[in-house]
Amino acid sequence: MSLRPHGRLTVRSASVVLFYCAATWLAATGVGSSARAAAPPNILIVLADDCTHNDLPMYGGQNAKTPNLQQLASQGLTFNRAFLAEAMCQPCRAELYSGLYPMRNGCAWNHSASRADIESMPQHLGRLGYRVGLAGKVHVTPEKAFPFEYLDGFDKNCVRDPTQTCRLGPVTDFMSRSGDPFCLVVALVEPHVPWVMGDASAYPPNRIQLPPNIADTPETRRAFGRYLAEITYMDAQVGQLLDQLESTGKANETLVMFSSEQGSQYPGNKWTNYNTGVHTALIARWPGVVEPGTRTDALVQYADVMPTLMEIAGHPPQAGTFDGSSFAAVLRGQADEHRKYVYGVHNNVPEGPPYPIRSITDGRYHYIRNLQNENLYIEKHLMGVKGDGKLNNKYWQTWVFDSFDNPDALRLIQRYQLRPEEELYDLQDDPYEMNNLAGSQSATAIQSELSAELDRWMKSQGDPGVEQDTVESLRASRRNEHRFGPHIQNQ
Repeated sequence: MSLRPHGRLTVRSASVVLFYCAATWLAATGVGSSARAAAPPNILIVLADDCTHNDLPMYGGQNAKTPNLQQLASQGLTFNRAFLAEAMCQPCRAELYSGLYPMRNGCAWNHSASRADIESMPQHLGRLGYRVGLAGKVHVTPEKAFPFEYLDGFDKNCVRDPTQTCRLGPVTDFMSRSGDPFCLVVALVEPHVPWVMGDASAYPPNRIQLPPNIADTPETRRAFGRYLAEITYMDAQVGQLLDQLESTGKANETLVMFSSEQGSQYPGNKWTNYNTGVHTALIARWPGVVEPGTRTDALVQYADVMPTLMEIAGHPPQAGTFDGSSFAAVLRGQADEHRKYVYGVHNNVPEGPPYPIRSITDGRYHYIRNLQNENLYIEKHLMGVKGDGKLNNKYWQTWVFDSFDNPDALRLIQRYQLRPEEELYDLQDDPYEMNNLAGSQSATAIQSELSAELDRWMKSQGDPGVEQDTVESLRASRRNEHRFGPHIQNQ
């Protein structure tokens, strides 16, 4: 259509000119794109199960083959310093879904229960118009606090042998529905023990490079190969999920987040506050918002995810709703810092006798306080055998058997079971935490700073320390009669 028919500017053509000029100005200034970006994105969160972050190639892992995760990292932002408060399946998921630390949400032990009066992802995002679903492993209670729409298709049983083959239909249907945006969590069950999925022949034991916190025995190498095979099996499922998202036509309007959960079932990883336990992998892809192929040193924690999702959905949370805070500015490339500290908790009951631990890191220095270090540390699943022993790998027994002739094995056994009252590590130079700096003159200032901040945080959380890691406190939580913790303020 001519904008100036017969050489004259008509009313209709003038309107077109004004619209054209306005559109050109909006495009030039970015206002139009900002308005489009403000639409709440869909959210897809994919969780691994018991996967040590630095066994993945994007975190320096030298063994595992993970082409799909590496492609995801090339398309998004990788967090170098992401942590969870407690390196056990149920507490870390309760923290992720609620945005509350273990003492405040109530799930401070494995196989326990959160407080029935808290709210979590389904309530918070549901009020904003999201459909909130969960497929795969659940492992949070009570349902009143976590009322997800539960989807079939992914195995809910993390110890099944073998894992059920996934069916993508239910999650694809959930993502494909028209109308309201979706938030979908797919909680995979690999590489949780038993390590039976994937092709272990792709990881010959004699070619594996073991991390320095794992003793080198033939049985350890065989077990580690099976564990690596499960990581690759998990990676393939990530690829399938991303392909299905693409098939719905919604990939460009979806924030995808992947996390490895806590560390693997090896001594010093899961069930500990060491870096290989509470440090998690976190990758975020958000087309048009997150800069592809980037990394950040911003310090974040699982409790920060819910407030982040609230902000990107267009409704920043009110103060006091969450323990965490939004890192949306990091996702958008507007900030390269977030927290000053992240915090850690371990209560050993019912995984073994009481052995409470609390910790804190500023991203570089990691301070760990063993509140009952006079006790012998015991973790029953890793060190013991029950029934046919399928869930209890034999490698620990080989460490013990070889300890007379293998000084490294003895040293790692002692590190695991005989711990000092305080530990301090430089994660920059010593990511596997083999050199304890606590008590050294050079570390006095940072040790004092972190110790004081840990005291402050424990007090703010109503955390009594030793008295929390007891059978009495665990049983009370299961009855929704939590003995300790701050007042819960739901907004």
